[in-house]
Amino acid sequence: MDKRVYLLTIVSFVVGMVELIIGGILDLVATDLDVSIGQAGLLITIFSLIFAIAAPILLIVTAKIERKRLTLISLVVFLLGNIVSAVSPSYSILFTGRIITALSGSLLIILCLTMAANIVKPEYRGRAIGIVTMGVSGSLVLGVPIGLMLGNIFGWRAPFVFIAVLTLFSMTGVYFLMEKVAPKPSIPLRNQLATLKNRKIFFAHLTTFLFLAGHATLYTYLTPFAKTTMGLEGTWISIIYLIFGIAAVSGGAIGGTLSDQIGSKRMILTAMVLFGIAIFSITYTTFALPLFIVSLILWGMGNWAITPAMQSYLIETSPETSDIQQSLSNSALHFGIAFGSFVGGIVVEQASVEATPGIGGIFVIIALVSVFISMAKSRKKAYV
Repeated sequence: MDKRVYLLTIVSFVVGMVELIIGGILDLVATDLDVSIGQAGLLITIFSLIFAIAAPILLIVTAKIERKRLTLISLVVFLLGNIVSAVSPSYSILFTGRIITALSGSLLIILCLTMAANIVKPEYRGRAIGIVTMGVSGSLVLGVPIGLMLGNIFGWRAPFVFIAVLTLFSMTGVYFLMEKVAPKPSIPLRNQLATLKNRKIFFAHLTTFLFLAGHATLYTYLTPFAKTTMGLEGTWISIIYLIFGIAAVSGGAIGGTLSDQIGSKRMILTAMVLFGIAIFSITYTTFALPLFIVSLILWGMGNWAITPAMQSYLIETSPETSDIQQSLSNSALHFGIAFGSFVGGIVVEQASVEATPGIGGIFVIIALVSVFISMAKSRKKAYV
């Protein structure tokens, strides 16, 4: 395996981490900038929404720019966005910083995936893409505990300073270690969206959107949920996020392995049922911390075990458009996070943070229906 793939994985980890890194310190942001928890949650919603929309569009717009140069330009913009976020004196400026980092970050993730596929031999292409994808998924689940730790010790601005420093290291690595990568003709957006006419493909992406929405409805507001229902503070909140992060990364690894052994379809259904049971049970385990942690572990493992299995399912379903499906799957994932955090904010503002697990669970049930439709065999006309 080309060692430059691991550099791209580090870049993808740094970029992906900024999406949810303030999830655990929303209360600190809300208090300092004098906004509600729901408004603070919109900082995650807007990032994920722009991330999902911008990635395929920016890839087409920048199709003729040499890849290494484009990566460095995007990293500079990403760095500026994090600096704006770190020094922002108001909610609106922080909101702007999030938009800047989302635009540049979305392009960086797709660049990392496409460059990884281009710099290795064809027989290592799938593995290279998988390694970079692990950087993205790892950042999404570990970003919150890292942000929570730094935020509680140094203040909510510290996570953005931390990401800015890591971005500088990433820029240095790309500049000195990456060789020039010639751009390849991009696939028109119309052609990418045309693949959604396939029922199996459409409902597979809808499933990704729905189960991530269910996850984000609770996960975005897990800190206020734990504080409200169990009275946990500081250290215990950090431990909860750390346990979840470890469970999620483990679930991703287990999901990929079992997907190869028992089949992607069976793995998706098994993980989704586990995920659904766990998220519904969260509300009924808050009276005993050990039980809550068990549900938390099952939730984290089940949720992220679905992702590699779903990638395999998409490749099996449409091998000739596998690259397009990865891009669309990435967009569906971030659309789900955006929608779930938005819905969670409404639930917190209009009802109670204690209602978020139930609403998230409803999304999981709908996701199960969606995946059954995707996996159902096509009806064949009978001729007499």
